[in-house]
Amino acid sequence: MIELVSTSRCTECGLCVRVCPTNVFDHNHGLPVIARQHDCQTCYICEVYCPVDALYVAPYGDQAVTVDEDALAAAGTLGSWRATIGWGRKRVTLAALDTTPFIDRILPSQPALPAEEIAFILAAPAKEPAET
Repeated sequence: MIELVSTSRCTECGLCVRVCPTNVFDHNHGLPVIARQHDCQTCYICEVYCPVDALYVAPYGDQAVTVDEDALAAAGTLGSWRATIGWGRKRVTLAALDTTPFIDRILPSQPALPAEEIAFILAAPAKEPAET
């Protein structure tokens, strides 16, 4: 569940408040406050959306834990879920790294399309003649 809003990193943008599906935070034009921690679903959405890695969501969904901001920052854990899934500038997304052949297992084999059909699909739509 959500455990920390870093006062030193937070830019008070309010994204965490807006994206939280269970309204865990209170925000009154300032630092977001964890107001309803027990409502946290441990979905990590707030941590992912935080552009400055100022949030820490612990993987324990049903119990609060004590955390130390300096220790989390030193370990690279503060905001780490965002880095893990590849959100942020110049990060490789988790989807790009995923090689699971899931879709290949559920879809029937498809014959290759002829080159003419591929060209038709990829062609730019014809432009309407301009009225004079």
